[in-house]
Amino acid sequence: MQTLFFIYESQFQLFLIGVGFAYSQQIVLRAGVFSIATAGFASIGAYAAAILVVRAGLHPVPAVLCATLAGAAAGALLSIPLVRLRGVYQAIATLAFVQLIMAFAFYAEPLTGGAMGISRIPQVVETWHLLIAVAVVVYLTYAIAGSGLGRAFDAIRQNEMVAATLGVSIVRYQTIAFVISGLLGGLFGGFLALHSYSVTPEHFGFGMLTAVLAYIVLGGRNSVLGPLLGCAFLSALPELARPLAEYRNFVQGALMVAVILFLPYGMVDTLQMAVRRRRAARHAPQAVEAKA
Repeated sequence: MQTLFFIYESQFQLFLIGVGFAYSQQIVLRAGVFSIATAGFASIGAYAAAILVVRAGLHPVPAVLCATLAGAAAGALLSIPLVRLRGVYQAIATLAFVQLIMAFAFYAEPLTGGAMGISRIPQVVETWHLLIAVAVVVYLTYAIAGSGLGRAFDAIRQNEMVAATLGVSIVRYQTIAFVISGLLGGLFGGFLALHSYSVTPEHFGFGMLTAVLAYIVLGGRNSVLGPLLGCAFLSALPELARPLAEYRNFVQGALMVAVILFLPYGMVDTLQMAVRRRRAARHAPQAVEAKA
């Protein structure tokens, strides 16, 4: 068993990093923002950590903290124009943000290394570091969900006009969501840089963008455990579909279409809704008898 864990430890670490990105993506969707900026936040965090460690000689711990702050600052700046847009315009604007970050990484060669990226990054991130970080993020997500902040997010997502009439500041709470998303993206981007030996612009392109969205679509965008389950399933899929290696992308695409058609709220959210319906159906006859 120990030997098996060592074989798959690197994949398990990438899974934990992917979970962090998934929660970064979920927080803005929960607040009613159609943002796909997580890849950009992750890129900022990864390059910040890599530059500080490799070129400035900074210790990895303050480098990751700086990467986290850089992601949060990017989220705050991005929120200024984004919270005034709606729907597909938010998606287009955040996609443009990701493309701008990638273009900067390509062409700011003296700083980022250009297309070759930054290499010889020390691999100092260990599994227990990531486990603690993911545990803290899951707990904070659970705490937010049960707080006034989470209820404000839910109100905005369900109906902005009703939320505004109830005194909920749309701009304020969506700005908070962007800052939290940027913070998580920068944090786990820094972890990614210190897990890999190199960072290149291709790490944060269209593939990462679609993968993070797939975690949420498959797991569920409202439940606390949705991103965790979605990331776990899609991370294990390449191993489960090893006999169909040549058709792996087709299998993943077909799975996503099936989820959208038959589980439009994601696996965890759909299961929770089914449980609530069963409980309501059980209690309904008892309520009728009590009234009689």
